[in-house]
Amino acid sequence: MHPFHRPTDTARPELLDRLRRTDGDPGRRILFTGATVVTMDPALGTLATGDLLVAGSTVAAVGPDLRARGDAADAVVVDASGTILVPGFVDTHRHAWQGQLRRIIPDVDDLAGYVGATLARYAPVYRPEDMYTGTRLAALGAVDAGITTMLDFSHNSRTAAHSDAAVQALVDSGIRGIHAAMGPHFGDWDRQWPADLGRLVDRFGGGSGLVTFRLAALATAEIAGPALAFGPGLARVAAELGLGVSVDAVFGRASSAAVLDWEREGLLGDRLTLIHATGLTGEAWRAIGASGTRVSLAPTSEAQIGLEDAVPAVDEALAAGVRPGLGIDVEVALANDMFTQMRALHAIQRMRAVHAVHGAGAVRGADGPPDRITTADVLDFATRQGAATVGLGATTGTLTPGKQADLLMITADEINNLPLNDPIGTVVLGADARNIDTVLIAGRVRKWAGHLLDVDLPALRAEAAASRDHVHRAAAAAAAGGGR
Repeated sequence: MHPFHRPTDTARPELLDRLRRTDGDPGRRILFTGATVVTMDPALGTLATGDLLVAGSTVAAVGPDLRARGDAADAVVVDASGTILVPGFVDTHRHAWQGQLRRIIPDVDDLAGYVGATLARYAPVYRPEDMYTGTRLAALGAVDAGITTMLDFSHNSRTAAHSDAAVQALVDSGIRGIHAAMGPHFGDWDRQWPADLGRLVDRFGGGSGLVTFRLAALATAEIAGPALAFGPGLARVAAELGLGVSVDAVFGRASSAAVLDWEREGLLGDRLTLIHATGLTGEAWRAIGASGTRVSLAPTSEAQIGLEDAVPAVDEALAAGVRPGLGIDVEVALANDMFTQMRALHAIQRMRAVHAVHGAGAVRGADGPPDRITTADVLDFATRQGAATVGLGATTGTLTPGKQADLLMITADEINNLPLNDPIGTVVLGADARNIDTVLIAGRVRKWAGHLLDVDLPALRAEAAASRDHVHRAAAAAAAGGGR
């Protein structure tokens, strides 16, 4: 075995160089030793002190002491004591093309404010290079914050070149990306979607690499018209390509009626993901739960933008037998990390559960007040359930031997986390992006000693600023010219 290396030792150039030179080698072994291992696999649980062996792109073994294994004999050994190994987070819903517009409307009033500012004003003036810049920036920010899988709900692909740029940005970032393609809400575009999805799948491999594909749509015609609304036609396109479907803007009575229509048409099921799902009727939830349809919650989006009743529908989902995934949604108004989503959902749900018992005028439901969710629940939503929500449950989401080695090394001995008492509680309530020492995606090192790899930060800063400035100027010119 090779020498031990402390993960928080920033003087690790030799080890990093060796790992980088052997990236992609299926025979390469990395043995993490002495960590607290939170597998998120119900059969494996959490090891207070354990080892994890990575072979090529996959998790090969997890156990209390793997040094004696024959296939670990030639491993590069990383001393992971003082850290927590967890699966990479899975972001089930983000509009990544908006990356260079981060926090332009931090105090947005409502959904109409978001739609008017971002989709109607800025989106129509995006060039393919702006799609690339925003998507790559969002993806790199995700990796830095421990998100190893991100579904990019890409709904500004005005031409085939816009789509190609968005997908290439995911490829170049190194993230495990899902390009969920949809046409734009407003403005001129080539109407190449959804027919162009087949070309994208053929060009970029359709699942042979880190980037895979889904069809994206809206729940109803209320926001952008019938062409973008999910129904039998779009379901047929997805089925012919063998793709799952992600449906955004699922909220309220109109979406509830649409869900029941989809049930009658046989369109519900585990290859369909409904995003937000706020303010749905009991009948809609019955259909969702009975069919195994997936649900993606965006806890801060629901609450801050005020989607329908503004309450993340975690209690409704759990009551229907659905364990949801979590998503970021829009960086124009929201935080871009999974720690924020977990904490927001944990706090909001527990507040509601307590209020149902002790709040003024509280009225219990037929089955009494909801149980309080736990930190283990929200970490499950952010990892294992997130992977299932985007159709990658067999690939990632847990540290299970045979799955891809998408993992995080989180330092537990820094000032905000020490001393380590409860590892899951520490990940959910204590840690943040500064504690993510190392990120592996498919066994490749993407973050090391707290720093993203292969990112020219000064160049990225300049690129993002130039793209943002172009979008602002072009939008102002379009408005002055009456939208021409």
